[in-house]
Amino acid sequence: MSWNPTQTPECPETGSLDAIETLIIPRTRDLGGFEVRRALPAPKRQMVGPFIFFDQVGPAEFLTGAGIDVRPHPHIGLATVTYLYEGAFHHRDSTGADQIVYPGEVNWMIAGNGVTHSERTREEMRRRPRTAFGIQTWVALPDHAEDTAASFEHHGCEALPFIEDQGKQVRLIIGSAWGARAPAKTFTETFYADVILSAEAKLPLPDDHEDRGVYVVEGSILIAGTPFAAGQMMVFRPGDRISLTAGEAGARLMVLGGETMNGPRYISWNFVASSQEKIDGAKEAWRKGDWEHGRFRLPPGDEAEFIPLPEQLK
Repeated sequence: MSWNPTQTPECPETGSLDAIETLIIPRTRDLGGFEVRRALPAPKRQMVGPFIFFDQVGPAEFLTGAGIDVRPHPHIGLATVTYLYEGAFHHRDSTGADQIVYPGEVNWMIAGNGVTHSERTREEMRRRPRTAFGIQTWVALPDHAEDTAASFEHHGCEALPFIEDQGKQVRLIIGSAWGARAPAKTFTETFYADVILSAEAKLPLPDDHEDRGVYVVEGSILIAGTPFAAGQMMVFRPGDRISLTAGEAGARLMVLGGETMNGPRYISWNFVASSQEKIDGAKEAWRKGDWEHGRFRLPPGDEAEFIPLPEQLK
């Protein structure tokens, strides 16, 4: 059984840096006013467990009148969660979901066979300067769930397991770890958690998941005595007992992983699938734009525009 932080046992120590299977330095992109750091997919690592996409968005500051405007766009074969540290955004999707998301909350959107969604800053939120800072992830669906109907779940902070002990604060976002389970429906064994560590506090990683990784959001951590700074992702060798130690300024981390897929996934634009044929079918459906009778619908209340299929994919 995985270690439960509330039981305050002796933390296992990482024996050597050989426990790190892959070190990922994210690519940075400027999206006009704010930066995005993409850790997954990486050249040497497509996924960590079922996690196939991992972006740090911001931190960014928006002046009065400005904000986020991600127009309606499609997904297949994945589930999404955008987890905020700062700011807020308005999520709408073709299931009829209409939700404002604040820091520490979970929007869990399962695309299945097809969903369309948008993320925007509401007008009343644009009347003063605002900040935006968070992590956007995609979780690939197993073969048996790729063609399910789209669905949406929202869970507030109070619904998420929260564990606090000896300089550690752990909020479990998705899946199961450290003896706790988050409420969102998952299709494979998964874990995803927001972790805050005080200076020199130790955190053992769950040892009952096949794949495990950690992304340093703020501060630094030590692994086998070697420091790793913010903006780096480490993926660990399966089966090893791993303990992370926060640096002198503490650390904020996202820890993630779970069961690996039964094979690689195809990725094109916003689509993820187990076959190229599924990708091609989604492209054609979006290109046709038959919102009334076709595979995709636009989100109710946000139907005036959409992101077209990129020219190179047509």
